[in-house]
Amino acid sequence: MKAKHQRLILAVVALLALIGAGLLAASALKDEAAYFYAPNDVKTKGVEPGKAIRLGGMVVKGSLKRASDGVTIHFDVTDGKATVPASFKGITPDLFREGSGVVAEGAFDAGGTFQATNLLAKHDERYMPRELEGMSYDEKTHKMKAER
Repeated sequence: MKAKHQRLILAVVALLALIGAGLLAASALKDEAAYFYAPNDVKTKGVEPGKAIRLGGMVVKGSLKRASDGVTIHFDVTDGKATVPASFKGITPDLFREGSGVVAEGAFDAGGTFQATNLLAKHDERYMPRELEGMSYDEKTHKMKAER
């Protein structure tokens, strides 16, 4: 067999191996490619208890309840179509509040409550840290200044 044919066969085998690896990776990630599940996705598709996911939505106003231990909170997450009860034990982020966006990492328990292990509070494009409230950016001096 000539060297030219050997190189051609090697290139074809390498290409087939690369395509096979890509297909294998794609099949393994078919449902895991979603950044997070919305409450409506959970209600329609269902998520088995114990499976680690991210749940995203808005914290329902009036649903935030603190337990007597001082570190456990119970709240509801909604996407406007469905609502899911959730619970978190730990220190919440500063931006976490009723009516704000949240992405919670965790898993559902057997009772259908999402047990969050981590909370990621979301903010909009108008977010201003507490330390900078009442301040504005001066384009001329390129510095922050107090508003009057």
